[in-house]
Amino acid sequence: MHELGLMTGVLDAVDQAAADAGATKVLAISLSVGVMTEVIEEALEFAFEALSEGTICEGCELKVNMIEPRSHCLDCGLEFEHDRFHMLCPHCGSFATELIAGREMQIDSIEVDIPDDEDAPPHSEGR
Repeated sequence: MHELGLMTGVLDAVDQAAADAGATKVLAISLSVGVMTEVIEEALEFAFEALSEGTICEGCELKVNMIEPRSHCLDCGLEFEHDRFHMLCPHCGSFATELIAGREMQIDSIEVDIPDDEDAPPHSEGR
């Protein structure tokens, strides 16, 4: 299950971004994942639930946008969507195609809770 490794990387990046922003809680994470990565969405969600437990991301909403494969025909120039196995150009039948979408694995957005200055604990001054 490579979803566990992928989600480990996502959570590491989210934790770092949240810490850099001074966030106390991550509220939502939005991902784009290409179908050609062969990621199983349910396995990715399961890995997220397991790995986020006890972290700043626990309980946050995970939004996964699955990106369908799209290719460009190098012979006739047609752009077309297809499934994982049928990449022949539907217009000219050429197998000379280039995948232009469907291999993504990216964090699109992170929604965090950043405390207001008045919510922050008071600073103690040394005497």
